[in-house]
Amino acid sequence: MASHEIETLTQALARLPGLGPRSARRAVLHLLKKREGAMGPLLRALEAVNERLESCAICGNVDTINPCGICVDPRRDARALCVVEEVSDLWALDRSRLFPGKFHVLGGRLSALEGIRPEDLGIDTLVRRIEVGGIDEVVLAMNATLEGQTTAHYIAERIERFPVRITQLAHGLPVGGELDYLDEGTLAQALRARRPVS
Repeated sequence: MASHEIETLTQALARLPGLGPRSARRAVLHLLKKREGAMGPLLRALEAVNERLESCAICGNVDTINPCGICVDPRRDARALCVVEEVSDLWALDRSRLFPGKFHVLGGRLSALEGIRPEDLGIDTLVRRIEVGGIDEVVLAMNATLEGQTTAHYIAERIERFPVRITQLAHGLPVGGELDYLDEGTLAQALRARRPVS
C-alpha cells in the first residue's frame, strides 16, 4: 500500500485528461523509479510554468510571456486570423505549420444547455480586433459539433459587416470530432480545403 502522499499524487495525475487511475499509477511509479532524472526536472518545469503562466491579452493563448510568442512573431501574417474555441485547438492547428497567420481563442463555444452565451466568450474582443483593421481573412476553426457550428454561424453574422473574407475549415473533419484529437494530416487537409462561409 502506498503512502498518503504517493496516493495523493496518483489521484492528482488521474484527474488529468487522458490519464485514468492505472496510467496515473504507472506514471507515479516511473517518477519514483527515476527520481533524479524525471521527478526533479518535472517539478522545476511545473513550478516555472506555474509562476510565469499568463493569458495573452491579444489572442487568449496561454504562454509564459504576454503578448504570447505567436502574437509577437514578426513572421506571422497579421492579415490572416484563425478563430478557435480553446487553446488546445490553437496548439493543434499550430502544430500543422500550415496556417501562417495569427489566432484568436474564444475560451469555449456557445451552448444553451450549459448556459454559455456570447458575452461569456471572447467574441467582443474578436470583433474589436477586426474593427481595428488590417485583417483580410478570418478562418472560423470551430469544432465540427452542433455547438461549434452554431458559434461559427453567430460569429460570421457578427463580422459580416467588415471587409474581411470569412472562411471555415472544410468538413472533412469528422462530425463530432475535436481538433485537439485529430492528426496533423487531417488538420492539414481541413486547412487547405477551407471555404467561404455562406
